[in-house]
Amino acid sequence: MPRWTVQLEGGPRRVNHAAISAGHKIFSFGGYCTGEDYEHTKPIDVHVLNTVSLRWRLLPAVGQEEEANVPYQRYGHTAVNYNDCAYIWGGRNDTDGACGILFCFDTESYTWSRPPINGEPPPARDGHSACVLDQKMFIFGGYEEVSDLFSDRIFTLDFTNFCWEYVKTKGTPAKWRDFHTATAIGSKMYVFGGRSDEGGEMFTNREIYCNKMHVYDTDTNSWSTLPSPPGVKPTGRRSHSTFEYNGCLYVFGGYNGLLDHHFHDLYTYDPETRKWSMVLPVGKGPSARRRQCCCVVESKVYLFGGTSPREPPPNQRTYRNRQERMAASELIDHADLHVLDFNPSLKTLCLLVVIEHNLERVLLPHDLRWELEAMTKNNTISRSLTNG
Repeated sequence: MPRWTVQLEGGPRRVNHAAISAGHKIFSFGGYCTGEDYEHTKPIDVHVLNTVSLRWRLLPAVGQEEEANVPYQRYGHTAVNYNDCAYIWGGRNDTDGACGILFCFDTESYTWSRPPINGEPPPARDGHSACVLDQKMFIFGGYEEVSDLFSDRIFTLDFTNFCWEYVKTKGTPAKWRDFHTATAIGSKMYVFGGRSDEGGEMFTNREIYCNKMHVYDTDTNSWSTLPSPPGVKPTGRRSHSTFEYNGCLYVFGGYNGLLDHHFHDLYTYDPETRKWSMVLPVGKGPSARRRQCCCVVESKVYLFGGTSPREPPPNQRTYRNRQERMAASELIDHADLHVLDFNPSLKTLCLLVVIEHNLERVLLPHDLRWELEAMTKNNTISRSLTNG
């Protein structure tokens, strides 16, 4: 039974960021926070989480001579891991707009580069998805800035020669959308959720939230829409998180604009049986939210950041209509970290009992006291020149 084991504050307060895991570390790139200065272009920030100590640190800013190889601070971008390098593509900020340049961050040397590319890259966009299948990065959907359109096209970047290619697929693709997710399982890409529009590729502000599962098969180069069997299934949403664990797809959180509702539910989809199930982990999990990040390291999922509605005072919770409610709503950006353990060890379960009942720790071995402190002490983001 999966269990929420850690809940810590004090991490990077970020929304619409992108992250990857590499070894026992998680690297978080960019995003935004309400109230910060985004009028001036600056290099993207990189926060690193050590998943053993559960401590965050902010990497030092690069020098001016290196800035040409570093993406500017942005949101709505994607990051994928290939051979322990993070490849950042797309995203936008309010000053510079959307970006179509590929950047590479080496998680061993902590250095940036701009790989020389061939072919024709996708038009600049944000709100797209990216995943790696075999030796290629697959970009799907998003909102193209220049054409001012939603996309339903697939582009690939071949990591063997860094060549971009537009893929002419067979079948009916997932409809034009942004802020969906694409998850690689085997040779297939599973696309779920996102915001579509009644105007199709044209933006009319009449939103559609689909909860069907769309699959792109790289073996046959074809799309299919899987039937939704009766029973439990997630409501359509955008800005949610998906991840793969033991061959199954998991969906957490997100937002439905038609319902004006943030989710904190957890669902799993089994590609073999094509059935959804609701997952009810033990312990207190994250609040309802959207635009967070989730990364898997071994049997644990690390969820951090995102934004949630702030609860209004009780005497302000009655609204005459949806527009009035949305106008009065206030969002709070998170700086927290939650850990979902799919296979908690006996030691972890014992440590949780010590924490829950506030048991005496002074006679415990030093390594257990260290782990208890790591699980309960809120973060203070450090700054370090080393990559240890």
